Amino acid sequence: MAEPALKPEALCQVGFIVKDIEAAAKKYAEAFGLPVPPIIETPGYDKAKTTLDGEPSEATAKLAFFQTGQLVVELIQPDERPSVWRDFLEKNGEGVHHIAFRVDDTKATENALASFGIKTQQQGLYTDGSGMYTYVDSAPQLGVMIELLENFRK
Repeated sequence: MAEPALKPEALCQVGFIVKDIEAAAKKYAEAFGLPVPPIIETPGYDKAKTTLDGEPSEATAKLAFFQTGQLVVELIQPDERPSVWRDFLEKNGEGVHHIAFRVDDTKATENALASFGIKTQQQGLYTDGSGMYTYVDSAPQLGVMIELLENFRK
């Protein structure tokens, strides 16, 4: 049997789009019995090298992360610029945006997923430059967007 494009044991995150990250983070913190995490803002193209459908993008978002055992719960409040986050919010309102998998080789995973008709939509570097994220449009095939997370080796 061929190596799967996505390894179930690499599932590491569920991402939610929210309109007001401060209010949402407070609600999640109360529900989880955890402190409100820091809210960070992603940088623009100069630092993140964000692309949307292969073109440079200045889209940014505010993010908050809750470590809940095996899975991280990510809250995302998009800015007004075009992005997969903004598109989701406008089409669906708040809700589950993606599930994320850790990958060792983004390009190889993108190629494997492309064989199923799943294409890359948005990509960029982590805020600290230690890795990259890639959103692939898997909703038509799997019912949810997938995010690929690759940490760069030091």
